Amino acid sequence: MYFCALSGEPPQDPVVSAKSGQLYERRLITKYISENGTEPTTGEKLDETDLIALTANPKAPAPRPPTATSIPALLHSLQNEYDAILLETFAIKQQYQATRQELSHALYQQDAATRVVARLIRERDAAREALASVSASMGVAPPVNDVEMVEDAATQPQNALPAEVSTIIEETHASLSAIRKKRKAPTDYVKPADVKTYKSVHTIPSLHSSTPSGINAIVLSTSTPSHFLTAGNDKHVQLYDRAQGKVLATLKGHTKKIHHVAFREREGENTLIISGAADKTVRVWGHEEASGQYAPKTTIKTHKGDISGIDVHPSGKYLVVASADGSWSLQDLTTFQTIYHAPAATDGYSSLSLHPDGCLLALGTASSSIQIYDVRVQTFVASLAPEETETPPFTINTLSFSENGYHLAAPGSTSTVSIWDLRKQKSAASISLASSSDDVAKPYKINRIRYDPSALWFGVAGNHDARLISHKTWDELVRFEEGGEVKDLAFGPMGKEVWGVSGREVRIWGAESAST
Repeated sequence: MYFCALSGEPPQDPVVSAKSGQLYERRLITKYISENGTEPTTGEKLDETDLIALTANPKAPAPRPPTATSIPALLHSLQNEYDAILLETFAIKQQYQATRQELSHALYQQDAATRVVARLIRERDAAREALASVSASMGVAPPVNDVEMVEDAATQPQNALPAEVSTIIEETHASLSAIRKKRKAPTDYVKPADVKTYKSVHTIPSLHSSTPSGINAIVLSTSTPSHFLTAGNDKHVQLYDRAQGKVLATLKGHTKKIHHVAFREREGENTLIISGAADKTVRVWGHEEASGQYAPKTTIKTHKGDISGIDVHPSGKYLVVASADGSWSLQDLTTFQTIYHAPAATDGYSSLSLHPDGCLLALGTASSSIQIYDVRVQTFVASLAPEETETPPFTINTLSFSENGYHLAAPGSTSTVSIWDLRKQKSAASISLASSSDDVAKPYKINRIRYDPSALWFGVAGNHDARLISHKTWDELVRFEEGGEVKDLAFGPMGKEVWGVSGREVRIWGAESAST
């Protein structure tokens, strides 16, 4: 161990004087030379070039300072560090408590603001409903825009649809509504009493891929009753022929699971297959007469959210699409162009149903409300929602207009069906589907509601079973529990069959004498 001739301590950067051979700390000797210019011990003239640096190899750790070379000194150092840690911990606790108070205050303010906004929305909807009722009674169309959009009203046209589109929609509405007032179910249509005897008569297994498995929607062809479409979690649409017992076409193109599927069957024109998926697109395939196959016609990318509903207009010329992005659009099925795209609403849409006359559009939301729009002038006309005290907020995931055009079936909660009377804009009935025997961990949940074309009954597909319920009496006609959860329902010609999708299977229920 060497020591500096000036400080008497071990040097950090040692150098040796070439004149005297003494060891110095470089920092100290260079300062001494700059002031005196001589060797400290001999007095000889000394320059920095006379200093020789020493390098230790391997490098030895620096010696402990004198204050840490005894046990009392070490104990004193440890006590100082412990005290510093205690003080720092105390300061951190104070900051933590202050942060908690700030967060609590911010959450309280956010909750209060949410309640105020919810109340204002309810008041707004009530005012809209009252205005729509008064406007309807006076024959005056309600204003198109909300209060915050009034400043742009002068520059926006009252009717954004082309004149020829408006004319077709109006003519379709006039002709269908006139017929509907006198329309009755055919005499040979199945009666509710006969529906009570329905049993499982046929099962079509192993449709779509097994990974990921599951069918989300089904629709039957009206021109070829043995044909039906299914939409799967495997991103495919399948066209199946029951008579031949085989898949006629597997239509690919979507990148996420498909929730909705529809036929466009119009006399004199090729059949179209339409699907809406979670990939934010709607795809259209058309039947080619030459090849007999379905070829892609267009991909609709109008919306920025998952497609939550599609419905073909009764005229067969247009398609209505709803999206989780809070907007809906009207698409031309001839030119495959977007005719109208509504501005995005605050709440994203979770379901869609088009009135049988093609003039009213019902849109479900995730805030328990149903928004009704007039397609002809793209205006909001009514809002339907359960009483605030009846049930907590839930998603309206399915809607279905009755064929008579007077009623709209929708979830009144996750396990309750509400029948809305559109003439009074009030709930005409509320049917509970839950029972005391339901598993608490798996309560009843509605997947789909479908009115039968006769409007004599409607079907409910749920996570436990499928049920048919009589219209007006609201009695349960029959319950199908064989397949467990049912995702969607469809009704066969003359009501003689009920079709449902469960897992990868299509189940058909009907009279026991029905052909399998």
